[in-house]
Amino acid sequence: MEAGKLVDMANRIGDFFASMPDRGAALEGIAQHLRRYWDPRMRTRLLAHIDAQGGEGLDPIVLEALRTHRALLEPARHDAGTPATQR
Repeated sequence: MEAGKLVDMANRIGDFFASMPDRGAALEGIAQHLRRYWDPRMRTRLLAHIDAQGGEGLDPIVLEALRTHRALLEPARHDAGTPATQR
C-alpha cells in the first residue's frame, strides 16, 4: 500500500484520539490501534515513510505517537505468521 494512503488512514485514527483530554493516553491509543488492526507490512511501510520523509503529511499527534511508541509498532519476527487474534 502506498505511503500516502497509509498517512491518510493514520490521520483519521489520530482525529479520533485527538479529542481525548489525556495526551499520553491519546498517543498510546493511536499506537495500540495501529498495532492491533494494521497488518505488520502496513506499519513497516508507515515507519519507513517517517524515516525517509520525516513523516510528511502526518498530523502532529500521529507523528508523535509513532515516534513515542515505535518499538510497539515495529513488527516482531513472529507477527507475519501469527493470526491477529493471538498477538
